[in-house]
Amino acid sequence: MDSYDDAGGRDAGSRGGIAALSLPYQVVAAVTLAVVAVLACWHISMVFLHVAPANTLTKQNGEAVDDWVYPEFEQNWKLFAPNPLQTNIAVQVRAVVASADGGRRTTGWIDLSAQDAEQIRGNPLPSHAFQNELRRGWDFFVNSHNADNVPNGMRGRLSEQYVRRMVMLRLDEDRVGGRVERIQVRSETRWVARPPWSTEKGSRPTEYRTLPWWTVTAADRPAGAGQDRTGTEAAR
Repeated sequence: MDSYDDAGGRDAGSRGGIAALSLPYQVVAAVTLAVVAVLACWHISMVFLHVAPANTLTKQNGEAVDDWVYPEFEQNWKLFAPNPLQTNIAVQVRAVVASADGGRRTTGWIDLSAQDAEQIRGNPLPSHAFQNELRRGWDFFVNSHNADNVPNGMRGRLSEQYVRRMVMLRLDEDRVGGRVERIQVRSETRWVARPPWSTEKGSRPTEYRTLPWWTVTAADRPAGAGQDRTGTEAAR
């Protein structure tokens, strides 16, 4: 039951929502809601332009759209895409490891993409790094090298440094059994099986792109990787 004040009007305390606030707070709430609404509309518009087919707006404002979308809001699909991706690409690495007794051995191929998939699978809020870091790093390398893995200028050399550091961040020296001295990276491309109703040709065999061996330098190692457990090596 509503309560009434002495003048016979409805008690102000029974009002809900913004109307129950004092005038200054009503103004603040209204302004906040307006800002949120504008940002939401702006974000939806930017993402739409990002995934939409090329048009006058995207050509004129492409840089602004990319600045807003990348890297947190990246979309891996295109609106009205006639031909979606048909391959799964995994990035793998093997390493030459020096053990404490002076011996050296070569590890088997370690599937870094599978490690990321394990971190994502079943996780309602997966890390952006697990979702995109490895994939984007490999795309960066491929797009800045020719088919013989020769870098195309400065971007190619930067992509090599990026891939080497990214791989070394993921190689746990305790797990591989020693200090990593050399690494070799490859991609494994598997074609997604075609659906029964498709008229396309059958799937192709698995393809590999194997890079040459790289010698690991101090710049490739994560901070502190050169220290032993007491930190004496770094002190030297």
